[in-house]
Amino acid sequence: MSFFLRHIARYAAQKLASDPRAKEKLVKAARAVAGEAKQIAGEQDRARAAGRALRRAINRLQGGR
Repeated sequence: MSFFLRHIARYAAQKLASDPRAKEKLVKAARAVAGEAKQIAGEQDRARAAGRALRRAINRLQGGR
């Protein structure tokens, strides 16, 4: 099962790497994730900070509610 998932992930990564627009979006998303991780690492209560970051991500995916 994991071989199959790894194969799908590799295929998707190759397709994304060949498309310049998708690559730009991927870089932007990676920078956002790195920013969130940096913010979580700087907090005293990391679990709570991670929960807030997850809630922000869910809200963005649901259309900004």
